[in-house]
Amino acid sequence: MKVVLEKGMPGLATVYAASFRGRDDLILEFVDSLSGSTGVEEKWVTVVSSQFGCPVGCLMCDTNGYYRGNPTTEELFSQVEYMVKRRFGRLEVPSGKFKVQFARMGEPALNPNVIDAIIMIRNVISAPGLMPCISTIAPAGTGEFFDGLAALNHDIFKGRFQLQFSLHSTSEEQRNRIIPVEKWSLEDIADYGRRFYCGGRKVTLNFAMARENEMDVDVIRSLFSSGLFTIKITPVNPTENAVRNSIARINVLEEELPQIEELRLHGYDVILSVGDLRENEVGSNCGQLAAVWNRTRVDSPLTG
Repeated sequence: MKVVLEKGMPGLATVYAASFRGRDDLILEFVDSLSGSTGVEEKWVTVVSSQFGCPVGCLMCDTNGYYRGNPTTEELFSQVEYMVKRRFGRLEVPSGKFKVQFARMGEPALNPNVIDAIIMIRNVISAPGLMPCISTIAPAGTGEFFDGLAALNHDIFKGRFQLQFSLHSTSEEQRNRIIPVEKWSLEDIADYGRRFYCGGRKVTLNFAMARENEMDVDVIRSLFSSGLFTIKITPVNPTENAVRNSIARINVLEEELPQIEELRLHGYDVILSVGDLRENEVGSNCGQLAAVWNRTRVDSPLTG
């Protein structure tokens, strides 16, 4: 692994882009973030990539446009290892909460090595506060991966595992436009969530809200129990592809959605996740730094 780009802001986040196997087109992004905590003693978050690029092509993601396959278990682990050693000088993380989020470039469920990498992180790094996190669109044909994920939660982490499904809309037609691949239906996700949950962290349903996205409370209530599922609402990040695809960003602080209060009245935990706006300057939204790197390369698929 060779770090080829680094961009950060003290006390906020640092984004890295690294090349692998001596190839400039095999790039992974990863992020060291305090995520609003007072310091690493309280909480430290690392966000890592699951794939070299991404084959999914979500409309608002800057990873959309190139894909070079799956990193190995060791290559996945090396992202976390680099950040841990850089911050602490050894493979120990004393943070009360240490989140490792597979939520950067790529779709975790399309790389079976992700499960082995989570086990490797747990076995190699001394981190009593470890909480693995997976953010997924639930692609079709990934049942074996999700069986393994449920086993990890039940047998090893016992509820200390954060699973997030990126829904973005309660309309299947709209989901298919935003996430243009075959994937689980909302009913499939609800069924799996009931199987995955074993106490502790609820399963998160994420809506990256654009002005045109649908979030029907009746649909949510009919499928997803408030005792098992948390609703998370984020504004669409101002990525290059969000702008290119004319996705109208909504500021959930200034234009609070009426569905939020309705969901809370029905017993749902609702999280408004609005990142520090300085993160846009750092480039800590998915795929941004890798896109910059690709544009510097003559043979890049993003440079024509």
